[in-house]
Amino acid sequence: MKINAYLNFDGKCEEAFNFYAGVLGGEIVAMIRFDEMPEGNDMPKELAKNIMHATLHIGDNVLMASDAPPPYFQKAQGMTVAINVDTPAEAERIFSALSQDAQHVLMPLGETSWAQRFAMFTDKYGTPWIVNCPKPM
Repeated sequence: MKINAYLNFDGKCEEAFNFYAGVLGGEIVAMIRFDEMPEGNDMPKELAKNIMHATLHIGDNVLMASDAPPPYFQKAQGMTVAINVDTPAEAERIFSALSQDAQHVLMPLGETSWAQRFAMFTDKYGTPWIVNCPKPM
């Protein structure tokens, strides 16, 4: 069994996943539009090119997403996508890139009692993130 996050966007899935792939060094292995699937035939014309399903591989990790059509889109609540890295430099690189034009920075990147670097923020696409570089045990 594998568990992965499935993100919903309001028309920005393709843009967000291209951004995440670049920042995180991932590979988009699926980017399927509503008008490419029989299930999307009832989609209004202005939403037909939105993403019905996307898959991003980042090493052994997977993020999936779609553009949730109205009225189904809801902003992420009660969850965060956590990224754990091995070095402070990698935490700084990822935080700097993902938090660019962030909607909200709850906790800027810094040292904590448990981490060499730790941050919490919501990116420009509405995805809440944690970046964590733990202290050696």
